[in-house]
Order: sequence, then C-alpha cells, then structure tokens
Amino acid sequence: MPAPAPAAPPAADAATRYRTGKAHLDQGRYEAALKALEPLAQPGARFARAADAAYLGAVAATRLKQWPEAEQLLNLLRTEYPTYPNMPDVLLLQGQASFEQEDYDTALKTLALMPAEKLTPERENLKATYVQRIKERNTWLRLLRRYPDDATLARAYADRLVTGGAYTDADRPVLDDLISRFGLDRARYTPRPRATRKASYNIGVLLPFELADPSWQTQRKNQFVTDLYAGLRLAQDSLQRAGYPVQLFAYDTGADTLTLKQVLAQPELAGMDLLIGPVYKSGARLLARFAREHQIVCVNPLSEDGDLVLDNPWHFLYSPSTATQGRVAAQFALSAFGAGRPGVILHEDTKDDAAFATAYKTAYEAQGGQISQLRRFNSEVDESLNAAFSGLDLPNTGHVVVFSDNRKAGPATFKALQLQPLAKRPALLCPGSWLNNTRLDVSQLSAPNVYFIHPKYFDETAPGFRRFRQLYLQRQRVPPSLYANQGFEMLLYFGSTLFQYGPAFQAGLATAAPSSGAIFEGASYSGGAHDNQVVPVVKLSGLQLQVLR
Repeated sequence: MPAPAPAAPPAADAATRYRTGKAHLDQGRYEAALKALEPLAQPGARFARAADAAYLGAVAATRLKQWPEAEQLLNLLRTEYPTYPNMPDVLLLQGQASFEQEDYDTALKTLALMPAEKLTPERENLKATYVQRIKERNTWLRLLRRYPDDATLARAYADRLVTGGAYTDADRPVLDDLISRFGLDRARYTPRPRATRKASYNIGVLLPFELADPSWQTQRKNQFVTDLYAGLRLAQDSLQRAGYPVQLFAYDTGADTLTLKQVLAQPELAGMDLLIGPVYKSGARLLARFAREHQIVCVNPLSEDGDLVLDNPWHFLYSPSTATQGRVAAQFALSAFGAGRPGVILHEDTKDDAAFATAYKTAYEAQGGQISQLRRFNSEVDESLNAAFSGLDLPNTGHVVVFSDNRKAGPATFKALQLQPLAKRPALLCPGSWLNNTRLDVSQLSAPNVYFIHPKYFDETAPGFRRFRQLYLQRQRVPPSLYANQGFEMLLYFGSTLFQYGPAFQAGLATAAPSSGAIFEGASYSGGAHDNQVVPVVKLSGLQLQVLR
C-alpha cells in the first residue's frame, strides 16, 4: 500500500515561507531562498502561488549557477502550471539554463516557443551571447541546418568565421550564403588579411593617464597607471635588444567612456597589431567590442573578470580570472588534502569572488570531493563576517577556503580556526594578498596547514627580477611596484608572441606549452583559454615562500 502524500502546510505558514523566500532572494541570500521556495513549488504543497515559487526558486538556483536544479524547477512549472501568465519569462530563463549546460539545441527549441512579440530583444541578446561559446564547427553547422531562418544564429556564425582567427577558404561558401540570405554587410564580413610575420609591430596602449588633470590627488591616484606604463617601456627595450622591435603608441583614455570613444575614433587605431588596456570595466567592454570588429587582439592588463573574455576570440586577460584561480586551487586541494573530509568555502560577496567559489566547488566535487558549506559574507559588516564562521563543523572539515582580499577577513579567519585544537584544525587556503596584511603575524601565516593562492607571486631573489629591478632603478630612480612588474612581464610575453605567431595568434597560443616568466611564474593560454592558466599555490616556511604548484 503506497504511503500517504505528506499533508500540505497550513496556508498561513506557506504564505509566510513564500514571503521569507522572496525576501532572501531580494537580499542576495540565494541558498536560503531556494530552500524556502522549492518545497512550495511542488503540487503536493497545494500552495496558491506555487507557480511563482517555482519561478523565483529557479531564479535563485541560477544565481547560484545550479543550472540543472533551475531547469528542473522550470520544467515543473511548465508541466504543472501551464497557464502561468509569466510563461515568456520562464522560457527565457529555461533557455539560459540549457545554454549554460551547453545543450544548445534544447535552448533554441525552448526560446522558439516564446511568443514573437514578447521579450524579443532579451531573447535575441541571450542567443547572441551564448551561441558564440560554441567551439565545434559541426555543432554550428548542425544548428544552422535545424534553424535555417534564425538570423541571430546566422549572424553569430558569420561573426565567428571572420573574427575567430581560424577562417579558411573552405568556409567561403558558407559565409557567402549567410551574407546573401540574411542581408549582412559584405564589407564587414570580409576577413581582414593577417600577416604571419612582420619586421616590427605596432601596439596601442590605452590607459587612463588623465594628463589633463595635473593635481597631486589625480597623480597619486593614477600612480599605478604610470608604473604599469613604465614597465611596458622597459619591456619594449628588452624586446628591441632581443631582436623583436615593437612600437608603443600611448593614448590617454581618461576616466570615462566618452574619452575612450574619442580615442577609438582615431583612424590609426584600426591598424594596430595589438591593443593593451584599459583598466576600468566599462571601458574594457568598449575596447573589446572595437577589437572584435577590427580583428585586433586586445589584452586587458589587470582585470580578473573571466566574463569579459568569455565570448570574444580577440580579447585576453593577462591575469588568471578568479574562476581559473578557483579551479586550479581545487585541483591543488584534492592532491594536498584528499577528498576524505568535506571542504568549506567562504567568500566575499562580490561577483568575482563568487565566480571563484563556484568554480572551486564545481571542480572539487567533479573529482569526488564534497563541499559541505558555501557561504558569502561582507567583511565591512561585522555581523556578516561573524555569521560566516558561525556553526561550522570545523573539527570534521578537511579544509577551509576563504576568498577575500579585505584586510578584516584574515584576522577573523585565524580567530575562528585557533579556537580549534591544533590536531583538529582544518587546512586553510586563502589569497596571497594576506601575506601583506599587517594585521596578521608571521606565526599565523607560516602555520603548518596554511596555503596561499598567489597568482602574482614572484621570487625577489631570482636573477630575472634582480636584473629587471636594476634596470628599472636606473631609469625611474625608484624600485618597481607590482604594476610595473606586470607591465614588463605582459609586454615581454605578448610581444614575443607577436613575432612567433603573427597578430592573429589565438590558435598558436591554444597549442603552445606553458612558458616561464622573467619575473612571475609564467603564462599559459593552452586549450583556447583567454586568461592566464598559471596560478601558483605557495606556502610560507622559515620566512621563505615555497611554490607547491
């Protein structure tokens, strides 16, 4: 005899749970929101607003990047509540969930069910964003056959052919057909000839020097820009001595996108072989679009936001994205700590830190590990920071990951860990920036089970850095800052890459072996990555840092 269905909660209790779940969602507490809303979405709950609960629960799941869970709730909504008035929003969100799981066919089928007059810009923008991530030519061609009238899909493939750096004569018939059938601009969709080798290369450097404002406040605020450019100039000299002449053309982009747009309107920019810059996110997207349209590789010198380069074959990050840092750190944790006991991830409540946490959890659990808690916090709010460590079962935890550069996060972490007996204290993985936190002492930083994710690590005693420091002191009369180091190393790497592969070097980098750096540990863009895949993990031992990965 089957067990009786569980009794539905009283209507008043269900309404209270719904309001609580919705409040959690509004406040960014997505795990709590999903936990409150998902039971209310089930038919057995007999809740009057079950469809709304299902939709909002799916939204919470997408914020957590739990795409299968989101899709499951949206399928439930479509099956059990087919008259839901906001069904176009449901289909749009379900299309995104399918895209995120690389189920492109299901995504396009789902979006095709949306009424033609509803959310049209949002639907087409969603398609344009995600189909650009398709890498396999056969997948593109299969989708074009199945959706022959989809103008967004056709335009995206035409963009890929002319801007992807891998156009061949075999692609010409397909491109010509797309141009004719969809009325595309033939001039725009004619691949730009790319020279394999040149005797010298021109590099545009677009940075917010803000030369129009000579005040000491602006000069001090922009010292990092000056240092970065000084490192670039020194690398230019080193490349020249090595027989790799590059010409740097510096442009002051100011601190707003209006100035950057005026710079990009200058005709000589379209003839550059490489672009470097800018440093602010709004400008980064603008320059990335320009680089794509003109088929010029653009390198962002400082950003760690992997989303910036996700859908643009002409855009690279010099630094590892926080998502890459999370994936690499998880691989280290599995080898160093094993998967016998679960891990805990605590991270600052920002987009980039959340990307680290999600990538870490995904990579760690994909290899058989378990993350028992994933919590976000705001270090500037004491209650939030304290709550992050409250109720954790640290004696039965294998390791704790705390990802935050805020100077308050380190002391709070060590305070919580030191309440545990040394024999039961879990290992700690944290950012390399903690090594420069004056609120932490050496005894804490050099504890046996403390490890640092340190993408900016370099050895000050190494010959390469000592030589660079000597040259920099001779020219600038001050020691180099971290930004100067980054500018020097970045141009050395990408300047040499120009001479090795030519201006369209994407395919070359995808198959190139990792290279050692003159200052930092090195660089790798293997497998088609567009952010640096080299992420050192270090440990402080006897006042010396040791590279473990």
